[in-house]
Amino acid sequence: MLYIYKRLLHLCSVWRLKEAIVLLIFAICSKAANSNPYRRPITDTQESAGATAAYCLSWRLAVEANNLRAWRTVPIQCLRYIEGYMTLGQYERDLNFIVENIINDYIEEIILENDGSDAWILDVDDTCISNLLYYKGKRFGCDPFDPMAFKTWALKAECSAVPAVLILFNKLMEKGIKIFLITGRDEITLGQATLDNLYNQGFIGYERLILRSKAYRGKSAIIYKSEIRKQLVEEGYKIWGNVGDQWSDIQGDCVGERTFKLPNPMYFVP
Repeated sequence: MLYIYKRLLHLCSVWRLKEAIVLLIFAICSKAANSNPYRRPITDTQESAGATAAYCLSWRLAVEANNLRAWRTVPIQCLRYIEGYMTLGQYERDLNFIVENIINDYIEEIILENDGSDAWILDVDDTCISNLLYYKGKRFGCDPFDPMAFKTWALKAECSAVPAVLILFNKLMEKGIKIFLITGRDEITLGQATLDNLYNQGFIGYERLILRSKAYRGKSAIIYKSEIRKQLVEEGYKIWGNVGDQWSDIQGDCVGERTFKLPNPMYFVP
């Protein structure tokens, strides 16, 4: 009996020794990891940058969800964030994702009338053609809108096509859907430049380009585009889809069977 008791004491001592050794090794490794000269601690600057990026992501989400309205400029602290979003690939990926879903999940499934009444509406600026190069010079929307500077830019007719929307345009043409381009650009001053720009970028064969006439000057985009769409419906057209980068493109009357909002965190059109 005494032998067994001594044996147990011995085993306990050995176990405690092993446990102590394991703890010692763990402490040494932890100290070495914490003292690693190549491991950089998180600085106040990094924490601040992370907080700014998180804020700007929330701000962009609120813009795209139409929870922020009538905003005039991009917050100055979000300049680099919006620049990165628009130029480093995510904006393009978002456009491609939306257009792929329009084509695969909607257009391929609809049953057309095939009587000449099937119609689709596309906005022009930052839907069919891009003003990204112009807005790069305006700090991606951090500067207030400059009507004269934009007019000068648009008259150059140098906007590049938005690739994803050009794909959508061609798909609609293949399906036999009549495409109406409705833009807030002024008919008198920018009509010919817009026609030329669209043609040069491959937007050929659409049914009609509708620009803002004198009768609609001073009216909001929602009112103006609603009235144009209402006229098309009264002409007998069935609007299957409506695509724009502004909420005002797809709000109001006669918006169509489906509406699709493209991203644009650089400016707001009421």
